[in-house]
Amino acid sequence: MRLSRQQLGLLPPSVGRPAYDLAAAGIGIVHLGIGAFHRAHQAVMIEDCLARGEAGWAIAGASLRSPDTRDALEPQDNLYTLSVRSAAGETLRVIGAVRESHVARENPAALLARMAAPATKIVSLTVTEKGYCHDPATGQLNEEHPDILHDLANPEAPRSAIGYLARALRLRREAGLPPFTVLCCDNLPANGRTVKRVIDRFATLLDRDFGQWVAGEVACPSSMVDRIVPATTDEDRARIASLLGLEDRWPVVTEPFIQWVIEDDFPQGRPDLAASGAEMATDVTPFEHMKLRLLNGSHSTIAYLGYLAGYETVSDTVADPDFARLVRAMMDEEITPTLHMPPGTNLTGYKDALMARFANPALRHRTWQIAMDGSQKLPQRLLGTIRDRLAKGAPIGRLALGVAGWMRYVSGTDEKGGAIDVRDPMAARLAGIAAEAGPIAARLGPALLGIGEIFGADLPADPRFTAPVLASLESLFANGARKAVASLGR
Repeated sequence: MRLSRQQLGLLPPSVGRPAYDLAAAGIGIVHLGIGAFHRAHQAVMIEDCLARGEAGWAIAGASLRSPDTRDALEPQDNLYTLSVRSAAGETLRVIGAVRESHVARENPAALLARMAAPATKIVSLTVTEKGYCHDPATGQLNEEHPDILHDLANPEAPRSAIGYLARALRLRREAGLPPFTVLCCDNLPANGRTVKRVIDRFATLLDRDFGQWVAGEVACPSSMVDRIVPATTDEDRARIASLLGLEDRWPVVTEPFIQWVIEDDFPQGRPDLAASGAEMATDVTPFEHMKLRLLNGSHSTIAYLGYLAGYETVSDTVADPDFARLVRAMMDEEITPTLHMPPGTNLTGYKDALMARFANPALRHRTWQIAMDGSQKLPQRLLGTIRDRLAKGAPIGRLALGVAGWMRYVSGTDEKGGAIDVRDPMAARLAGIAAEAGPIAARLGPALLGIGEIFGADLPADPRFTAPVLASLESLFANGARKAVASLGR
């Protein structure tokens, strides 16, 4: 039997389930990009709000392209299982916060109608860095992006998240409704301000008067989200089904840790997220830098170098003492000095927790999964830290090895001569560069550094950056990732 409202009573007593009236949970949030992360993070905190009786904040989730999530959840009344795993064991909880599933490209009018509905107060997003159609190096709208060009020419039938936001806001304005709050939950620097800048520019390109209204009326608070959510495997599905006694086509698996820091700027109201464990702040920037640089920067470094070394998962990678030493030293010596945290922030405790989270053997977080979309991630996760270090005249040896790890990874061939499945918006361009340069660091490195959308104009012109990156890349080709890491990890 399949998980559904009708079958909730058949669940074992150990499995948590909604204790509120699912049918009475009105939709107040539309979420674009309803993947595993959202369902293991924001939706869980909204579930706690609904359980406390805040009935107007259920979620309408939308996938911009793929129907997979909708196809899995809709026959289950949009219910799904949250599995929290650690070395101590596993706990299961059925989440009911998602009340609708949309596929934008199949029925854009239905999604736009939900976004423009009077009850919708917040539109949140986890569409990954590439989903904002911006230039990662500058944070500006990429006005030549194919989806942006399409949406400017066809604003009533958008393809991009930005196009959907603009069209729904325009519908609300025409109906005399106030705008919803746009809440970015992706790993972008100053994510609220970045999204605000992109939306304002897009709206202005559509119509100057509309652009002024968006600039003056639409709130885009920044937020920082943190929870490790690996991709769900068939093994996860089978294990969870055996524990439930019911089939769940798309459960999500995560760790016990969860964090959400949010700027408190919601003109149309919000649920009591603080009561669900979120931290409401006046400025998210320090926490965002802490997470992007310490967690995400370390994650990407682990992913590229660990994959090259033959490790399938993050926990496998940091079980290697040389990798663990490298990552902790990078955190302590190269990243932490760039952070400026509020008094009382326990950075040592945060880093200790990160190392324990990375080592969690119950989370099979694949290095290949984290390695995706590196062209969009590098500027936020590693290059911002590097720029701050260079401004202080400080060394960047371990950070440079992380960048070189990405370069070696996107060469497309692993250390045993096997093909690497490089998933990236620039995959074709990267493959072309790698094919022309060959496995020669002195050719591949400068060619990749010439991608201005990633590295800008400043870093490729600074020998304090290029020299250690190219030396690290040479070491990766000549000696392999394990030896390169060992030489810096001690």
